[in-house]
Amino acid sequence: CHLQPKDAAKMPESAWKLLFYTLSWSYGIYLLFFTDYPFFYDPPSVFYDWEKGMEVPTDIAVAYLLQCSFYGHSIYATAYMDTWRKDSVVMLLHHVVALTLIASSYAFRRHGDIAVSLPSPSCLSTGCSAKLRWPQEASGCSRRGFWFWFRLYWFPLKVLYATCHSSLQSVPNIPFYFFFNALLLILTLMNIYWFLYIVLFVAKVLMGQMQEVNDVREYDVEDSKK
Repeated sequence: CHLQPKDAAKMPESAWKLLFYTLSWSYGIYLLFFTDYPFFYDPPSVFYDWEKGMEVPTDIAVAYLLQCSFYGHSIYATAYMDTWRKDSVVMLLHHVVALTLIASSYAFRRHGDIAVSLPSPSCLSTGCSAKLRWPQEASGCSRRGFWFWFRLYWFPLKVLYATCHSSLQSVPNIPFYFFFNALLLILTLMNIYWFLYIVLFVAKVLMGQMQEVNDVREYDVEDSKK
C-alpha cells in the first residue's frame, strides 16, 4: 500500500483490532437489539430475578468467551507486539482490570462490562498517506467523538448507574458489590485519563502546533531513541 515504514509497522495492529472489534461489536449489537434482552434500554434489568449460581445463557457465554480471550491476548500483545506508547502501562492495567471483571462476572453470575469501540477510523488513519489530509482529520475526529460518547457518556449512564445504584435496589445483599464497582470505577478513571489525551490533541490542533493528525500518545523520534 506504499505506507511509510512507521505506518507499516502499526498497520497489523490496527488491522487486527479492526477485525476483532467488527466481529465483537456486531455480536454485541445482535445481543442488545435483536434479542429479547432489555439490557441497553433498561440496564437495571441485569439484576432482575438475580440469584446465586444462576445459569448463564449460551449466547451470553459466547460473549464472555470472546471478550476474555481477546483481553487475555491483549495483555501479551501490548507488552510484546504492539507499538509502545506513553500510555502503554495504563493500557496493560486496563486489560488486566477488564479481564478480571469479565472472568469474575462469569464466575459469580453477575454483571459484565459493556464497552463499545470503533477501531475502523484508526485503521483508516494509519493507512492514509500524509497527502490525504481530509480522511486523516475526519477519521481522527470521528474516533475521538465516538470514544467520548461511548466511554464518558454511555458507560457511566448505562453501566455505573446499574451497578452502583440499581443493583442494591434489586438485590440488597448482593455479593462482591464493592469489588466489582471498584474495578468499574478504575476503568472510569482510565477513561478520564485518556480523555485528557483527546483534549491535548484538540488543543494542539487549535493552536496550530500539529501540522498533521498524529497520535499524541506516541513518542517523538528522539524520545523513541532514548
